[in-house]
Amino acid sequence: MKKRRVIVLGATGSIGQSAAKVAADLPERMELVGLAAHRSAAALAEQANRFRPAALGLVDETKLGELEAALAPGYRPRIFLGEAGLTELAGSREATDADMVLVAIVGTGGLRPALAAIEAGRDLAVASKEILVMAGEAVTSAAARKGLRILPVDSEHNAIFQCLEGRDPATVRRLILTASGGPFRQTPRAQLDDVTPAQALKHPTWNMGAKITIDSATLFNKGLEMIEAHWLFGVPMARVEVVVHPQSIVHSMVEFVDASVLAQLSHSDMCFPIQYAVTWPDRVANTLRPLDFNALRQLDFEPPREADFPALRLARTAGETGGTLPAVLNAANEVAVAAFLENRLAFPRIWGVVEETMTAHRPIAEPTLDAILAADAEARREASNRL
Repeated sequence: MKKRRVIVLGATGSIGQSAAKVAADLPERMELVGLAAHRSAAALAEQANRFRPAALGLVDETKLGELEAALAPGYRPRIFLGEAGLTELAGSREATDADMVLVAIVGTGGLRPALAAIEAGRDLAVASKEILVMAGEAVTSAAARKGLRILPVDSEHNAIFQCLEGRDPATVRRLILTASGGPFRQTPRAQLDDVTPAQALKHPTWNMGAKITIDSATLFNKGLEMIEAHWLFGVPMARVEVVVHPQSIVHSMVEFVDASVLAQLSHSDMCFPIQYAVTWPDRVANTLRPLDFNALRQLDFEPPREADFPALRLARTAGETGGTLPAVLNAANEVAVAAFLENRLAFPRIWGVVEETMTAHRPIAEPTLDAILAADAEARREASNRL
């Protein structure tokens, strides 16, 4: 029985809080040895006082005093500051004896820490889609060279991981990602023009941060997951599909070449995939709520409305083209979502800004990390101009 020593980047977000629940539930299997947050100093200190990791990270350096004042008397962990501090924490062998880094940072900020963790010989548990969307080839090849695992924490990819159990990708006919459909699954296209941020933030089944919740409403979340699945499991984009499943009980499915389909089911609780990523390949008893099939009564499935929600089409184009185009899609979407949340952009214009930014970009095949980051920066400028 192996205990995983884990650094959590994004400790105060929804994924980080779920990771803390798993660590408290299974102390013999998971130890938090490093925690990092962006600016939530008080919440970070509360977690740190509970789990007493050797190291902390805080991106917003102006919150250092607040963090230090909130730490328990006599507890003085090493503190890493700024964006560079996250990378140093993920890769430092002096600060912690971690063997896994859970990256749960929204946006592109997790890419350099992820590569640093791999360089330090640490497995990755990935909850940040942007890492594999932007630099899937670089990250997966770096991990392969080191003989390390990339363990998916997204519920959909963790479900596929469980269904595949190491099977040859050549035996896979389709990876089928499930989508809740978001709050506008049945909303007529004409009414989407008047959608407000408050309406878009009301997700029907998951409690998540603002960015990912808006991505679920536009279906960009699922588009990013398609690209991520392509890199995680070595399956061509043409064999990665999406089906809408409003109950969010079936988290994804794998159809094999013999037409058999395996699915993974559980309640909508991120503790399930986090636990499996940490305890894999073992199955470990826990206190999570099991399914009651008598109470479920029915599970519904329907095709996504791709004409009304073009995010899936744009993501498939980016994933099939490859190179720097997925990074451009991701960056433009981040800019557009931020503008929508600030009431500076209409909801349907999120798709428009992304498509226009992608069209303006000349993709670079097999890009270096610097080229990827340059494309990201260029896309942000272009998308901002499109607002």
